[in-house]
Amino acid sequence: MENAIEIKDLVKKFGDFTAVNDVTFNVKKGEVFGFLGPNGSGKTTVIRMLMGLITPTSGKGTVLGYDVSKESEIIKNRIGYMSQKFSLYEDLTVEENLNFYGEVYGLYGDKLEEKKKEILIMADLEGRENMITANLSGGWKQRLALGCSILHEPEVLFLDEPTGGVDPIARRTFWDLIYKLSDSGVTILVTTHYMDEAEHCNTIGFIHYGNLLSLDTPNNMKKYAIDGDIIEIKVDNTLKTIEVLEEKENVREAAVYGAGIHILVEADTPINDLEQHLINNKIKYSSIEKVRPSLEDVFVFMVNKSDNI
Repeated sequence: MENAIEIKDLVKKFGDFTAVNDVTFNVKKGEVFGFLGPNGSGKTTVIRMLMGLITPTSGKGTVLGYDVSKESEIIKNRIGYMSQKFSLYEDLTVEENLNFYGEVYGLYGDKLEEKKKEILIMADLEGRENMITANLSGGWKQRLALGCSILHEPEVLFLDEPTGGVDPIARRTFWDLIYKLSDSGVTILVTTHYMDEAEHCNTIGFIHYGNLLSLDTPNNMKKYAIDGDIIEIKVDNTLKTIEVLEEKENVREAAVYGAGIHILVEADTPINDLEQHLINNKIKYSSIEKVRPSLEDVFVFMVNKSDNI
C-alpha cells in the first residue's frame, strides 16, 4: 500500500454550512504532508474526520487502508495526534503526563519505562521529570506533547497547528524532530498557517473556505502556480503605493510583503513601465525588481482567483 491516507470527494456540512467541500488528496507513506490555510478554512475538520471523531457527510476516506466512517476504532489505535494547545495536563509533572498517556495507549511496566526514556531524551527533558508541566517553556511543552503523542509508536501522526505560540528556535528544533520521525517511516500530516513551515513539507495543499485550491510540492507551486511575474518594490508608504499600483491595467494583485510590496503583473511586463507609473504618481521607492514567487505569493494568488470565480 503506497498511500497511508486517501481522501476522495470528502464533504462535511454542519447544517447549511459546508466546512469541507469535495476535498480529494492522498498522502504517501513516510511523507510529510502540509495542510495550509487560515483559521476556519477546514483543516481541523478534515483531521477530525480522518481520526474518526466526526463522520463525513459524503465522500470517502481511508487511513492505513481502514475506512474512516466504519473502522474508526482501528484507526485510533494506530495514529497519534497533537493539537496547538498541546493536550497536556499542566498540573501534572512531566513524568506524570508521560505515565498517563502511556497507560491510555496500553503501555505498562518495562515497555512504558523504555518509551519514557526515549521521549525524555528526544524532548531534552532528562532531569526535568519532576517539573510541573505548567512551569515548562513553550518549546519544552511542545516537545513533551509530541512525545506523548508518539509513545505508542503510531504509523500516522496528525499535528494540528503544533508550532503556534513558540519561538523560532523552538519551531526549528521541532521540525528537526518531525524529519527524524518521517525518516523512520512515520507518515505526518501537519496543519499550519506559517508559509515558511510549508517549505519543509514534501507535499502541500492549500485550503480556503473548505475548498482545496492547489496540491503539489512547494517548488512546483512556486514555479507553475502563478500566471505572471512577481515584482518586489521597497517603499515607505506601502498602502498608498498599493492603491496607485492597483490602478494600473497590467497589475493583477498587490499586497504587503515584509517591509515592501509584492505585485503580480502580466508576464514580461517591463519594470521601467512600472517605475514610470510610480514616478508619475509621486511615489518614492528604494528598489524594484523581479523575484521568484514565494509560497505566500502563491496562496494570495490562489485565494484571489478562487474569490473571483
